[in-house]
Amino acid sequence: MSVCGCSSVCALDWLATSSGCTLPTTRSQRGSGTPPRPLLVQCSDPRISTVPINVPADTVKLRLEKTLITRVPRAAFFNLSELLFLWLTYNSITSIHPSSFVNLRALRELRLDGNLLTAFPWEGLRDMPRLQTLGLHNNRLSSLPSHAVLFLSNITYLDLSSNRLTMLSANLLDLWFPLQGQQGNSVQRRILGLHDNPWLCDCQISLVVSLSMSLGSPVSLMDQLLTCSRFLGQSGMALTKAELPHCMRPSVQPAATRVISLLGSNVILRCDATGYPTPTLTWVKTSNYADCCRQDISGDKEQLPRTLESSMQGSPRVGVRWSIISLDDLAFKDAGEYRCQARNMAGISEAPVKLKVVGVTRLSRPLRKKSQKIPPKSSSNSNKPNQNRIASLTPSLKDNHIPQRPPTQKNNTETFPAIVSKVFPIYKRGNTNLKGPKKITNKTLIKSIVGESDNSTIPTSNIKV
Repeated sequence: MSVCGCSSVCALDWLATSSGCTLPTTRSQRGSGTPPRPLLVQCSDPRISTVPINVPADTVKLRLEKTLITRVPRAAFFNLSELLFLWLTYNSITSIHPSSFVNLRALRELRLDGNLLTAFPWEGLRDMPRLQTLGLHNNRLSSLPSHAVLFLSNITYLDLSSNRLTMLSANLLDLWFPLQGQQGNSVQRRILGLHDNPWLCDCQISLVVSLSMSLGSPVSLMDQLLTCSRFLGQSGMALTKAELPHCMRPSVQPAATRVISLLGSNVILRCDATGYPTPTLTWVKTSNYADCCRQDISGDKEQLPRTLESSMQGSPRVGVRWSIISLDDLAFKDAGEYRCQARNMAGISEAPVKLKVVGVTRLSRPLRKKSQKIPPKSSSNSNKPNQNRIASLTPSLKDNHIPQRPPTQKNNTETFPAIVSKVFPIYKRGNTNLKGPKKITNKTLIKSIVGESDNSTIPTSNIKV
């Protein structure tokens, strides 16, 4: 089969003559004066086994129906950037490449009903950010993975009917039925097709049915008659007649409601929760400045409430879950109120824990300058002549003995009183004439020294005679 290449007219001719495709709606002819009309291409020849590649680039709606196409390759519609509607219904498609829908950023509707899909590449929805309608009716899907919720936020019409689904992820219920305070300003309405699946009837599927029937529900079911394939050994029972497990709202119990810890220490906060289905736990800091320390952290502009990510949790058995959060090297900014939040499909509960940090903040002070030692002033001869005189006269008093003259000849020896009288002259009161050597006592010697020093003090304890 030959394929002509470059012009749109050639592509149209090839589609119409060689591939079994029809063009019920085409663009207006040039010069006709009529406004251009959306281009619709429909291919339904049972002999087609691959996706056509020469579809005009300005096609708005493409329908490939009742063909022998078994797989959708990578970038199969890359040239169709203006495509708004893509129908691949009632073919024999068993696999779709995750990148099959690259460059379809304008696509609004994707229908894959009546194929043989056992899995769908949910991550491929990222290439279609404006997609709102997704039809997967009458395939062979056996599970809806939890990560699919990451790519279904914009989908308002989702048909999963007539597949082989048995369970729904709790994450999907969080998306379809947001809890109070999590849905934002506007509630997005959704239409779901869940009928004709072999559901294992549990709390999740029961809650979907009951919530969809409630007044003002954001979800509407195409068919509210869901059938339980398995429930307590029974099968084929209508969901509305089955006695389903009772959903229980979470109950939260913290290990301590008030905690006082020292500045710089480590603390662990713990809470336990029960509920059915098993609740998930989240720690949130809701307020600051718990009874202290406002002035110490006045410059801290922490945005509250703030979800804490560094928590650990575990579930020892169904319906029970615990969680802990560790705060290391406590500062005053860590003081405040923490809340342990538990939630499941039946509701949300929380419990507060108040943390108080006590201690003294170490303030950095400038170091004092070390005082410089002032060296002792050397005595001047002009300031204290008497002390210098005494020191020169008694150089040996510090050595605890009386100064002696150097040795002389034997016939020129002098007695001790004579030596002392030359060094310290003794005057007799009332008589100015010295009458020869006189015996000197200790008291006389001391009085003579004190009299010559002009009231200067000389320690007498070191004088020995």
